[in-house]
Formats: sequence, structure tokens, C-alpha cells
Amino acid sequence: MSLQSLALIENWPAPTAAAGVVRADGTVLGTHGPADHRFPLASVTKPLAAYAALVAYEEGAVELDEPAGPPGATVRHLLAHTSGLAFDEHRTMSAPGERRLYSNAGFEQLGDHIAKATDIPFAEYLRQAVLEPLGMTSTSLEGSPAKDGVSTVADLLRFAAELQAPRLLDPRTVAEAMTVQYPGTKGVLPGYGHQNPNDWGLGFEIRGAKSPHWTGSSSSPRTFGHFGQSGTFLWTDPDAQVAAVALADRAFGPWAIEAWPAFTDAVLTEARG
Repeated sequence: MSLQSLALIENWPAPTAAAGVVRADGTVLGTHGPADHRFPLASVTKPLAAYAALVAYEEGAVELDEPAGPPGATVRHLLAHTSGLAFDEHRTMSAPGERRLYSNAGFEQLGDHIAKATDIPFAEYLRQAVLEPLGMTSTSLEGSPAKDGVSTVADLLRFAAELQAPRLLDPRTVAEAMTVQYPGTKGVLPGYGHQNPNDWGLGFEIRGAKSPHWTGSSSSPRTFGHFGQSGTFLWTDPDAQVAAVALADRAFGPWAIEAWPAFTDAVLTEARG
């Protein structure tokens, strides 16, 4: 079967777009557009980097609650955007654990911390720990662990299947990554304004009761994932037992705010039906 709803990407004002949907057992329900076209991921890089960090944790290279980043912060704070670091600057804006300050700098410090702990450059560690085992041969990290990944829909569907039925990590670790860290923390969700609370797991944004949001009105509160400023997103809905990836080469903006929720609702309706 191939989901008809995926054809909605043809209406997006992007020169190139591709999308796909995968079930927990790895069954691809369909793709639309060039599934092997490499797109810049922007912040959809972060879930990949977070997964590598969780492999490092399971390998014993790092502990989630060991010091990392600014004074008083830990690996967990960096993953959950509660280290207090500014958005794109390596300066501290608040004490760790107080506010959900979405931070590229935090993921850069996380990458540096893991590189030192493993004695492997972070891009190479990501390749060995996540990309290679999952067969993500068209994916690479070409700079910052916060935003410089490049990948394809076909590769990200492999990652989305892994998120639903983990093979590289203990399922309990993945469950922790999908669980709200520092519950009740307020903060700004980029592109969507102030959220109270602004729920986040370990490298994954959690939908919760956020409104407005880039997922659909029918997405379950347990939905987790990430979107990127390059016009990209990946979500997994544990209640619907399905995940979707959409990549485009047009920067996030009003078009995405309008198009993405309708796309997600159509996909969920069809996948559930």
C-alpha cells in the first residue's frame, strides 16, 4: 500500500520535497518524492546526535548526570535544553534546570564532551554508533551536531523505525528519551512562541499539550520528534504506532506552519484507517 496523503507535499511551495511513513516493524507505508535526495536537515540533526549520545551512555563512555557544558550542568541538561546556554552563543543565560532555553550551543558542547570522552570526533562517532548500524549510508554530519546533518527520507525512515522498535539501544533508554525531563519547565519553541510547559525529552521535543504546534491536531500528546529551519521534520506517534519524515528545500516559515499539521492529520487518518 502507499499512502495517498503523502501526495500533499506536491502543494508545498518548495522546489524539492520528499516524505515517507514507517511503522514500528519497519514496514514503509509509502514514500512520495525523491526518497534518495540528500537534504540539509537543520535541527532534525539533533535527534541523530542525541541517539549517538545515548549510545555513548550505554557504552559507559558518559553518564547522563555527569558534569558537561556550563558550570552545574550535565549531559542530561544539554540533551533537554535546560543547561542555561543561549540559543546560538556559548554564554549562560540562566541556571541549569530552570528554563527550557532551546540551544544549538548546548548540542555543540554535548558533541565536544562525547568526542573527548570517546576520543573519536563526534561526526565519526555518530557514523559508527548510529548511521552505519542502521544502514544510513546517505547521511552525514558536516559540522555542528546541532544543525549540520544531511540525509534522505529513505535513511530517516530507518532511523524512525529504530525509534519505534530499538535495536541499537535498550528500549528503556529510548523510553527515557521520550519522557519529559524537568517537567513544568517553560520556554520558547522556535517558530511557535512561548509554551508553558515546553516539554522536552532527551534530544526529542515532546508534543504534550502545546498549541500551536507543527504536528497535527490528531497527534497524540506522546508524539515526539523534531523539526528543522530548513523545512524538515520527523515525528513518531507511539499511540498511532507510526512515524513520518518530510524533507524540503525551502526554509521553515508561514507555509510550513500552515501545511505541516494538515499533512500530519491526513497521514494519521490514513494510517489508522
